[in-house]
Amino acid sequence: MTTLIDAPTRVDGVQLIGDMVGSGYRTPPALVRRGDGQVLQLTPLLYLVLNAADGSRSSAEIAAVVGRALGRSVSEADVVALVNRHLRPLGLVLGADGSAPELKRSDPLLGLKPKVAVTSPSVTRRLTDPFRFLFRSVVVLPVLVAFFAVVIWVFFERGLGASAYEAFERPHLLVLVFVVTVISGGLHEFGHAAANRYSGGVPGSMGAGFFLVWPAFYTDVTDSYRLDRVGRLRTDLGGLYFNAVVVVLTFAWWWVTGWEALLLLVATQILQMVTQLLPLLRFDGYHVLADVAGVPDLYHRIKPTLMGLLPHRWNSPDQRILTPRARVLITLWVLVTVPLMAFMLYAMVRAVPRLLGSAGAALEEDATAVAEAAGGGRFLDVAGHGLEALGVVLPVLACALVLGRMGFRLAGRLVGWSRGSARKRVAAATLGAVVIGGLAWAWWPDPGTYRPIQPDERGTLTALLPWQPTAQRDGVGPPSSSSAPPGTAAETRLSSDQSLVAVFEEGTALPTNEDPVLAMVLVPTDDSNGSGSAPEDTWVFPFNKPLPPAEGDNQALAVATEDGSVIYDLAFALVWADGDEVLNVNEAHAYASCSDCVAVAVAFQVVLIMEDAQVVVPQNLAVAANYDCYNCITAAIANQLVLSVAGEPGDEQLNALGEVWNELVQFAQGITSYTLTEIIEQLEAFSTEIVEILEDAPPVQSAADPPPAETPAPSTQEPSTGIPSPTSDPSAPPPTPAPEPAPSPETTPAPEPAPSPEPTPAPEPAPSPQSSPEPTP
Repeated sequence: MTTLIDAPTRVDGVQLIGDMVGSGYRTPPALVRRGDGQVLQLTPLLYLVLNAADGSRSSAEIAAVVGRALGRSVSEADVVALVNRHLRPLGLVLGADGSAPELKRSDPLLGLKPKVAVTSPSVTRRLTDPFRFLFRSVVVLPVLVAFFAVVIWVFFERGLGASAYEAFERPHLLVLVFVVTVISGGLHEFGHAAANRYSGGVPGSMGAGFFLVWPAFYTDVTDSYRLDRVGRLRTDLGGLYFNAVVVVLTFAWWWVTGWEALLLLVATQILQMVTQLLPLLRFDGYHVLADVAGVPDLYHRIKPTLMGLLPHRWNSPDQRILTPRARVLITLWVLVTVPLMAFMLYAMVRAVPRLLGSAGAALEEDATAVAEAAGGGRFLDVAGHGLEALGVVLPVLACALVLGRMGFRLAGRLVGWSRGSARKRVAAATLGAVVIGGLAWAWWPDPGTYRPIQPDERGTLTALLPWQPTAQRDGVGPPSSSSAPPGTAAETRLSSDQSLVAVFEEGTALPTNEDPVLAMVLVPTDDSNGSGSAPEDTWVFPFNKPLPPAEGDNQALAVATEDGSVIYDLAFALVWADGDEVLNVNEAHAYASCSDCVAVAVAFQVVLIMEDAQVVVPQNLAVAANYDCYNCITAAIANQLVLSVAGEPGDEQLNALGEVWNELVQFAQGITSYTLTEIIEQLEAFSTEIVEILEDAPPVQSAADPPPAETPAPSTQEPSTGIPSPTSDPSAPPPTPAPEPAPSPETTPAPEPAPSPEPTPAPEPAPSPQSSPEPTP
């Protein structure tokens, strides 16, 4: 049949879905689907015209058909105008010359692109039909009960500490968790298709693509608009239901094999379900809300809803097209979504420097691990470390894509809006300058801006607020009132006029000046003399408090026993040693027994040897330990500088030393704004300044001395093991091996130190105090 010149014709592949059931519009729209899968909403008048435009009717005949359906007069000119102004621009009707129109799809900022279809609609139906029985009530109820039971058991009783430990200790299990998580994403889409089939719909193709930089699957279930509201909601939630099925099957797998890492799949599924339920992006929660409200595209309602909040727009026609119920739901969604998305954008901009710093540090660390694993032929370990690297690289790429797309779109719209108007061009240039200036402010390379994320940072959302103090933005609060003031900690320690007890293993030779040995000096537990931030009633640890410092010694002691507390203790001292023996001790002790708490001890000591000492055995010790802790952090930093000077420094040198010490005190007053790595760097800088001032007095060294080094001893602890473990700060020095636990309750042997005046590496804390025998005085 020959197509008439004046016979509007639908484009091949256009499907007429019909009126939307359960619509939130006062006049329900009609839905059509183009051949490219794009679903469009049409008014009843346009839908009737499109339905009649089958290529066999002229515009006058279409006007007659539409007029009879509406019960009112419709002219031929009306049909021509509707076709030329609406249906042809939408790609629903062929051109006047019979040519196919150019189809323009919507291009959401966070859409799935690129994507590729893997199955045809017929293949999708054959693959998903066997799963329809899972939506019968006799199956749904037991699965949901088992799902909630597993989730409660894993998160509130079993915990995931052992699972995470096993996964990262055995990277091939981490690869297994990743593979199964990806497969479960495909099963999620099976759930949507199977639910659509069970409800009477006809699912379309299934495929895969990229959501920003993350691989994702999709299923075309636009046919669900033919269904009632219950059928659409079942289709929306079908994917989440299949995630619940995966959780139950994972638990059964763990029950059979005992592989702890499998329980991480429960966490990944819950994370995926929570993410899918968020109605901010076009995930399952968004479609659930859209179907409950009866408005297919919520994002198109943001601008009309915001404009409708203005008093003079309350009764505008654009506001009356929705039912009161739908209008309330969408207004609430807009009022929550717009501020959250604005804050997310701000947080993304602020997070870029820290993500770049963390990605660089992690890539350097993982590259070394990959090289070692590849050299040993451990290819599964190579894949595991590769996944760890992707975990920090992909967020950076995602931020770059989002900000890049937004920047190009904003620039394009400003150019189009300002074209032809000098005043608008000035306004557009001003707005562009403000945006660029804001990015420069957020990304300017100030000290610490690009530092890697540290393990002592909590990473709360409130830390992103610009008016937060620097220390709280970094996740560490100000020092507790119980910590000693900077510069006075050493003076507030107890005197050493009491009898002390040193414990050595039975049968070993006692130390001498010529053959010194490190020893544990014990204080009776009923001693009422506390020190630093450790009052007697807070000492809950199964070992004695450190010995108070003797004359010429320096000690920082930070003890956190209150949940959520942050304890800093600082001890800075300058000692003139003019005797035959230089046995000064500089020690930092940090202990914690609480939840979500922080204990940081920093000890800095400068020892100046005035005469020819016969015995020079300074000690620089740092100990950090957790006991019965959950999400607690302890860090001990000890820095000791020992110098031999020919004589008493002159006035110029003393004044210079005084200036350095004033800088040190100022640094102490704001120490909570620095990371552990930065604290170590600052203390090293002060040491260098002091050495330069006294450059005529070189440091005392012996051939057996180790190189100068600070002694950070950070540790964290999870409640499942109670064993302190070193932090994962990639920029921190490698930790030293921890000593073995004491072999008997009576004694605690200690390694013999080298007779060095330089800073010596302090051992990390011994294995968990919970499993060590309690030393006795």
